[in-house]
This record gives sequence, structure tokens and C-alpha cells, in this order.
Amino acid sequence: MRSKGQVSPTRASRERIDAAYWHRRRENLIRSGWLVKHLDNKGRGRRMEIYPVDQTRVEAKYRCDLSTRTVTVRYVWGDLVDAWATRDAHLVDEIWDDVISDLDSDYNAYAYVSAVGINACRWLWNRATPGPTTTGR
Repeated sequence: MRSKGQVSPTRASRERIDAAYWHRRRENLIRSGWLVKHLDNKGRGRRMEIYPVDQTRVEAKYRCDLSTRTVTVRYVWGDLVDAWATRDAHLVDEIWDDVISDLDSDYNAYAYVSAVGINACRWLWNRATPGPTTTGR
């Protein structure tokens, strides 16, 4: 039983508060320039793990043998973060094409992926969603 005068927010309210907090935090990281600076890493870039498309619903005879790939991404973070912040999917796709062009013969196999993991901040970015979400969220 609660003491008189103590109120606890409902689960739905807590979820809205949490979502608002993470939305504002992402906005602040972008506006301050910290995210781009952190990802650029003084020109050294960051390693990105590329997880192939989930093929569990594809018939076995049509599945491709794809593994997780790793690539170091440099010099595109400013444009990528800006495109993500403005929800410019076309520009994000163009930048993604530049990133995976380093994969040579596997280029087409990784044009569409389940998610990418960015070593710097443990964010997964599912291309089907409007932006990164923190792992475990």
C-alpha cells in the first residue's frame, strides 16, 4: 500500500517518459557535434559489424551462406549522422552503398542487412527503422 501523497506513474507513462528521454538525448548528441566527433575518431573512423539479412524464413535451397562482415568506416560520419537526423533515407542509402563498396564481390549480398553494430557506442541500426536504438532497448 502506498503512503499518502505518493504517486507512481503508470507503465505507459514510464514508457513515454523513457522514449522522450532517449529522443532528447539523441537530439543533444547530434546538436552538440559529439556523436560525429566520436564516430570520426580523429579521422581513424570506427569499425562496423554488418549482420546479413535474416534468412530463417527462406527455403534452404534458396539461402545464401552469408557471414557477419566487419569494415572500418571513415570520413562519412558527418553526412551519415545529418542524414539520419533529418530522416533522409535516400542519402543514408547512398552513404551505405559507399560503405559496402569496400566489400568487393559481396557488395550485392550486403545491400540489405538486418542490422549494423558500431563499435564505438554499441548501437544497432536497423535499416528498417528511422534511426539507431541502443542495444537492449
